[in-house]
Amino acid sequence: MKIICIGLNYRNHAREMNKPIPTEPVVFLKPDSAILKKNKPFFLPDFSQMIQYETELVVKINRLGKGISPEYAGRYYDEITLGIDITARDIQARNAAAGLPWELSKGFDGSAPLGEFIPVSTMKDVNNIDFRLEINEKIVQQGNTSDMIFNINELIAYVSRYFTLKTGDLLFTGTPAGVGPLRKNDNLVAYLGDKPLLDFMIR
Repeated sequence: MKIICIGLNYRNHAREMNKPIPTEPVVFLKPDSAILKKNKPFFLPDFSQMIQYETELVVKINRLGKGISPEYAGRYYDEITLGIDITARDIQARNAAAGLPWELSKGFDGSAPLGEFIPVSTMKDVNNIDFRLEINEKIVQQGNTSDMIFNINELIAYVSRYFTLKTGDLLFTGTPAGVGPLRKNDNLVAYLGDKPLLDFMIR
């Protein structure tokens, strides 16, 4: 199982990071050891002084696929959730400045908390879903999937050119503006519409 992540997939997030709007998806990977399930707490690591949250819609692949066309990509998933792409921003900035990969800043243990998966069939339109993150009962991040630069089907088609998609693979689809720091004893609750799918503590 692999975790495929998309960077800078919302224009407002690209602007807040002072990055150009991408003309094709920005792709990176996390190992399966990054997954944090069942609302277990995330423990702040000692190798970074700037751990930040990025709230994202996550798609679970449900069948084997390679070279998938966008018009058929909807057949390759039937469950979604919300996840947090936890990022060591200081390491990312240092590595990016040196032209080095992002993996140390993005793929460390526990850096991909996952919420409860729900059927796509319960959604009117996956390309028009509101989601948000609250930290300590304060809204810190809000987005709608209609604001993605590349929608879910386009992302599945793109990544399947390079990677064979397998049942259980996860696709983190990018974060909107509003990313920020995590602190000890923060309580994170992520909502898809008005349904809380993820609720965990920072330790």
